Amino acid sequence: MLTGSSPGVSDGSAPGPRPGMARAVAVVALVALAALIPLLGPSAALHGTGEAAAPGTRGIGLLRAVLFAALCVPLGELFVDRLARSVPGAPAVRPRSWAPYAAGVGFVAALGLASVVSTGNLVPHNPADLDVGGLYASRDGKLALLEVNAFAAAGLCALSRRPASQVWPLAAVVVAEALRAHPTTEYGPLLGSGLTLVHLTCASLWVGGLLYALRTLRGWGVREAGAALLGLYARVAAVLLAAITATGVWSSLRRMPSDTILDQLTGTAYGRALLAKVLLVTAVAGLALWARIRLSRAADPLTACSPARAEVVALGVVVALSGLLTALPVPIRW
Repeated sequence: MLTGSSPGVSDGSAPGPRPGMARAVAVVALVALAALIPLLGPSAALHGTGEAAAPGTRGIGLLRAVLFAALCVPLGELFVDRLARSVPGAPAVRPRSWAPYAAGVGFVAALGLASVVSTGNLVPHNPADLDVGGLYASRDGKLALLEVNAFAAAGLCALSRRPASQVWPLAAVVVAEALRAHPTTEYGPLLGSGLTLVHLTCASLWVGGLLYALRTLRGWGVREAGAALLGLYARVAAVLLAAITATGVWSSLRRMPSDTILDQLTGTAYGRALLAKVLLVTAVAGLALWARIRLSRAADPLTACSPARAEVVALGVVVALSGLLTALPVPIRW
């Protein structure tokens, strides 16, 4: 590392890549990788299963993954900002909020999903195929419109003097997703919606919270405050992980009975994607445990940021897999 040099002044050595540029390239590469999962995943997951993919599976999976990511960012910011206020001696500085951008991205994704619903879950090829008025005539259409309006409201709240108020439209998106995932024709739809509600809320707080916590630590020069914030987040994240695991297992057993789950995990597209998600979440849990050990035992607690950054990357892939899961055929209850 160079010391005592002015910005833009070379020390005579060959110019190397800027750290900011390297990070930007890494972010673009990760976003591209996450996008490839819902785009290329259906063909791999469906191969040899005898199942047929619904029209627009790739696009729907990508849009749903984007919607989930747009939900994680603002909820995580609100969650960690509240934790940061309780840290003794914490600096008042906070990183620039990404919530308005997330709301905009979520609005576009929700609008794309609503356009698919308006055509009877078919991919529209031109504006004439859209039946916007028909959205009000179906349950799925009303839920799709609710998500579009909720993201628009969340964006306005994020830009207002009271950004914390965006929690209400974001909660509406979570409720709409929970209801959409469990149509009234399935067995016990209210129980399924309740499980999805808890699962999606906890996952959004975990993913978005960790991202914002790491962004916050970059702007804090007080190591003690940073370690305290990470410690607070780690304690809550352990509870969130337990809730995510419990609701995920319960939801899976409802869709894949215990006596057939092993066959369906390898013989159905939904089961294969679910198995990949379980393995990835297990790896994420290992990274979280590693970060927790460093936080409590290392001479410099902030060395826990290294496994935490890897955890964020893995969680981004989990979000992409979650989007893919929503687009794949639901397994048959044998």
